[in-house]
Amino acid sequence: MCYDDTARPPLPPVIAGGAADAAELTLKSADGTEFSAYHARAAQPNGAGMVILPDVRGLHDFYRELARRFAEVGIHAIAIDYFGRTAGIGPRAEDFEWREHVEQTKPETVDADARAAIQYLRSADGGGAQRVFTVGFCFGGSNSWRQSATQDGLGGAIGFYGVPSRAEEYAGKMKAPLLILAAGQDFTPVEVTEKFAEDVRAAGGEATVQVYPNAPHSFFDRTFDQFRDECDDAWARMLEFVGT
Repeated sequence: MCYDDTARPPLPPVIAGGAADAAELTLKSADGTEFSAYHARAAQPNGAGMVILPDVRGLHDFYRELARRFAEVGIHAIAIDYFGRTAGIGPRAEDFEWREHVEQTKPETVDADARAAIQYLRSADGGGAQRVFTVGFCFGGSNSWRQSATQDGLGGAIGFYGVPSRAEEYAGKMKAPLLILAAGQDFTPVEVTEKFAEDVRAAGGEATVQVYPNAPHSFFDRTFDQFRDECDDAWARMLEFVGT
């Protein structure tokens, strides 16, 4: 799996309207599975909502921080956990053995959980988001791209350092625009990522690729101090994509 255990400092703060509230919650998927999530509601909403699809660790603290950061700029956000069916609801300790649970996930159940999160953001309790997007990292990157094909009415799907082969079969079904943020020093060659985007476009979809040539895998969530310019640029591109 594409993950390392490098220590990661907290996200830098942004100056904006702030989050009205943030809390752990339990959502229920269409098959009746309960799973953990973390919701941050914007104090000054701009109409957008963001579903955060984590890396292989599931609902790690980084994604709670990221949800709050989105809320600070007016975007209601919810980060979800993948492992409700195999590990129950969290929170989880740092030594959680995520590998065995990742291997038991299925695209259709990830999509069902993402759909429950989308519905929550659109509800009054979730903030009543009028346009909803997804963003994912590593394992969550390809999960996020797939939502373009499997979710109705999605505003767009963002993916950091995803593996295109995990979403390639959906390239001809993409309905919402993709924003593909690629690390030039990632395990996946840039040309593979660009070919995936070309396949999406050839089928009539929209896909924008931004490559950060010197950045490694996980540059946004673990090494932003060394790659601050790249992280700032990626953040700005996400906000532009969402329309804030």
